[in-house]
Amino acid sequence: MVFIMNDSQPIFVQIAERIENDIVEGALPEETQVPSTNQFAAFYQINPATAAKGVNLLVTEGILYKKRGIGMFVAEGARKKLIGKRKEKFYEQYVVSMVKEAKKLGITAEDLAEMIRREEQGE
Repeated sequence: MVFIMNDSQPIFVQIAERIENDIVEGALPEETQVPSTNQFAAFYQINPATAAKGVNLLVTEGILYKKRGIGMFVAEGARKKLIGKRKEKFYEQYVVSMVKEAKKLGITAEDLAEMIRREEQGE
């Protein structure tokens, strides 16, 4: 799992997204313990409070929960919730703008479907 910090968004958001990616990809199944904020802080050489802020974002969303004295764990249903969230984000970011542009160009829904099939087949 490669993860490189970038300047395009706050570090705590990047930490939250890394955990989300690991959950969606199955690397962190439900009820699995996630690395501690101190582990994140040491690995990325950041302040533990910054790492905690990223983890707490996911607690607020119900993706992670705390077992007192043990650490943070992936909540039941977290993967399904994240996939739903990402599908909606995909729709808003890509599909809406693609359909608007297609309409301007006179491309029908059937034409779009054919273009997608063509791409999937590597033509």
